[in-house]
Amino acid sequence: MTHEFIMAGFGGQGVMLMGQLMSYAGMFDGKHVSWMPSYGPEMRGGTANCSVVVSDQPVASPVVTEPTCAVVMNAPSLDKFAPTVVPGGCLLINSSLVTADPGRDDVKVFKVPANEIANELGNSRVANMVMLGAVAKATGAVPMERVEEALAKKMPARHKHLLDTNLEALRRGAACVE
Repeated sequence: MTHEFIMAGFGGQGVMLMGQLMSYAGMFDGKHVSWMPSYGPEMRGGTANCSVVVSDQPVASPVVTEPTCAVVMNAPSLDKFAPTVVPGGCLLINSSLVTADPGRDDVKVFKVPANEIANELGNSRVANMVMLGAVAKATGAVPMERVEEALAKKMPARHKHLLDTNLEALRRGAACVE
């Protein structure tokens, strides 16, 4: 099975990290993966998205034009990527920042209040981990254990004190799609 993702938002929302961790989780699970970043002209505040492929087969191309799942952290990303999701795919929306209706009834839509949950956890910067937990659970592309393993292994030493908060954010995101 092949899962093709677009993860998108403003620069600074952690969409690149979401994609990297999904890729690492796939590798740790023995899958073939690719991760390809795409930045707008600005870093923080500009548009940012990445393409991720997690597959049982070798990945022919890292370019994702028709994702099986899109994760959108802001309204411009919803406008740009919601129409590209294949019928029967899924769309995860950060409902803390996106109130617009995606206008799709042929995809599974999950509204995740990522920023609200992150604030409840005391760290607004873990909204991306909330969304990552949600996308892992919603798609089944990688087991949550592998996502947690990827986070623990790839977190820089200077941020290890934030590991428990990030793990809880993953779990809270997964709970939003159960």
